[in-house]
Amino acid sequence: MHADLAPGKLVLLLVLIGISLIISRIRRYGLERDLLEGTVRTFVQLFAVGFVLDAIFRANHWYWTVLMLLVMVVVATQNASRRGRGIPGIFWWAGVSIACGTLLTMMLLLGLQIIQFSPRYVIPVGGMIIGNSMIASGLVLNRFLEDLALKRERVETYLSLGASPEFAIKNVLSPSVRGGMIPTVDSMKTVGLVSLPGMMTGAILAGDNPLGAVELQIMVMLVLATAVMITSTVLGYILSRVAFTPSQQLITLQQPTR
Repeated sequence: MHADLAPGKLVLLLVLIGISLIISRIRRYGLERDLLEGTVRTFVQLFAVGFVLDAIFRANHWYWTVLMLLVMVVVATQNASRRGRGIPGIFWWAGVSIACGTLLTMMLLLGLQIIQFSPRYVIPVGGMIIGNSMIASGLVLNRFLEDLALKRERVETYLSLGASPEFAIKNVLSPSVRGGMIPTVDSMKTVGLVSLPGMMTGAILAGDNPLGAVELQIMVMLVLATAVMITSTVLGYILSRVAFTPSQQLITLQQPTR
């Protein structure tokens, strides 16, 4: 079965947004502008990406594939680093963490020949890895700043008693890394029971055998879990270093942004 979504039918689907706009207006949620902006950006951004991907697939050159992944990493880094404003060099550290999770898992997939180095495979899989790593990084940063604000006195007490910065920050860092992993772990626990995952759904709609789609989705879930763990761990390690001055004093950080 192939979904037949011609441009005309996509326009007709705007009726759904119209319903949401009416509900928002009647109930005075004040979401009309956000819904309209989100709808326009959805069309513009996805069609723009579609044209870019079509050109990259046709060219089939490795450097365009790598460039596309780099752009994704930069955008993901910019978005995730907003959660850690006030942390010295957070843009670069978030970028390093996301890049580590992406690079290591992609090297594993390519090295084991699970996927081919082709833009048709590398870009979609890499995009999912980068996207999930971005979400994990944002959650780690947000939880880290929240817990540090609540437990600052405890951390400073440990330091005053001669504890190392790594030990003093442990009770803040471990929950932060776990927080970054929660969405991925929850998805793994409920995959196929609550909803069909995106990769599996896309493969089925494209006409693939359901069992083949299941195997593909299992691969994706395992890869995402690994990438998110690597990203969260690397970022946590970096945070345990940059949260202290060279004289092992806890720096003053801003409250997390929402």
